[in-house]
Parts: sequence; C-alpha cells; structure tokens
Amino acid sequence: MTAPHTVTLRDLGGRTALVTGAASGIGRACALRLAAAGAKVRAVDRDATGLEALAAAPATTGVVEPHVLDLTDLDAAEDVAAGADILVNNAGLQLVRPIEDFPPGVFHTVLTVMLEAPFRLIRGALPHMYAQGWGRIVNISSVHGLRASAYKSAYVAAKHGLEGLSKTAALEGAPHGVTSNCVNPGYVRTPLVEAQIADQADAHGIPPERVLTDVLLKDSALKRLVEPDEVAEAVAYLCTPPASFITGTSLVLDGGWTAH
Repeated sequence: MTAPHTVTLRDLGGRTALVTGAASGIGRACALRLAAAGAKVRAVDRDATGLEALAAAPATTGVVEPHVLDLTDLDAAEDVAAGADILVNNAGLQLVRPIEDFPPGVFHTVLTVMLEAPFRLIRGALPHMYAQGWGRIVNISSVHGLRASAYKSAYVAAKHGLEGLSKTAALEGAPHGVTSNCVNPGYVRTPLVEAQIADQADAHGIPPERVLTDVLLKDSALKRLVEPDEVAEAVAYLCTPPASFITGTSLVLDGGWTAH
C-alpha cells in the first residue's frame, strides 16, 4: 500500500503561478498563498500601486513579479500567460443594474475581462503546460456561476460562461496532465463586495446596513462573508498532488447557499 502524500507548504517549488487581479482581495490572497507554497508568482493587475505593495510584502520579496496590465488588452493577456505552470483567473468587476438600464458598454467590458481574457490567458498558457505534461488552471467563479441573481446580468453571464470554458479546458487538458477547475465562493470580504452593498441598496431601495443580512446573505446558511484566505486555500489545494484527479468541476464555498 502506498503511503499517503503529506501536503506541505513547499509543494509548488519550481512552479510559476500567474494570478490576475492580484493587487487586492482574492487575487492578493491567492498570490500570497501560492508564494507560501513555493511558487514564483506572476502578479497581473491594472493597479500598479497595489502590485507594488504586494511585491514589497515580506512574504513575497523576490518571489512576486508584478505585471501592470489591463485585461481588455487581450493580446497582452495571452502573451503574459506564456510559460505559466499555474493560471489563476481571478480578475473581475461588477455593476448592479436592471437589464433595461444596464449600459451596453459596461456589459461588453465585463464579458471581456471575465470571460474573453480568461480564454486568451488559457490559450497562452497551454502550450507550455502541454509540453511539460503538467498544468493547473483555477478559475475563480462564484455562486453566480451556478445561480442567477437579479440586476447582475453581465456578471452572471460571464461566470456561467467561465464555468463552460473551464470544463472544456478540463476535457482538452486531461490527456496532457492539465487540470481545470472553478472555485465558487459566495460573497467574499473584498472591495468589490463592499462596493456592491451601496449598489444593492440603491437597486432594492433599502438602507445599506440591511443589504448584508436581507440581500447578500439571505440564501446562505452560514451568515457571514467568506474570507479571501479561505478562497486562496481552496485554490492552493487544487494545485497539489492530492488534487490531481479533480478536474472539470466546481469547488463551492458558499456557506450552504446552493443547498436550497
């Protein structure tokens, strides 16, 4: 009988991980966690100041390589992914509006950043992953990749599309040692969610203090926000040897939301 593998913090030594939206929130937590696991991190964001702060953190000095990039530049997105062993598609944005009031330009931008850019990043990363017979693609989806909510047409459409893209990458990557999965958190304690509280208050006509309990966490059995570090831990796990048989699926961290 083979001895069980012991997961250690150095499982990713020698690997290069690319994380988008790495300057804050979930992306920053993922960059820190993957660095702690031994990976060199290619941190991508349009926020130069946030990337500088990440690269200067004691835990990431000399490990994080910042890349200031707007993911609407799709050619640049594909180029920056070349040579990555691990790809974490995390960058996102949100606008809460009824469909009839949703600006078409914003809808296009959301789909570009959250669906077309991940496609281009995967496309850029796969040749190297296939050549070495190993790769890990982790797409930060959402409960909204599995469920819809009113007033979030662009975000829900992008996340549902990302789920399909991830499954397709899993099927194509399997013969080459490449896995592709989604991580689906509920509402995470990030600047994006904090901004949503004001938007949701306007959309629903209720005070901001009621948004968390009456709207965001209404369908969650656990009445709290997910912490970025919890999401990052799930991402790191999907990159370790014990997770090598997990592909084409969604790891849901929703506090029981989808149990309804």
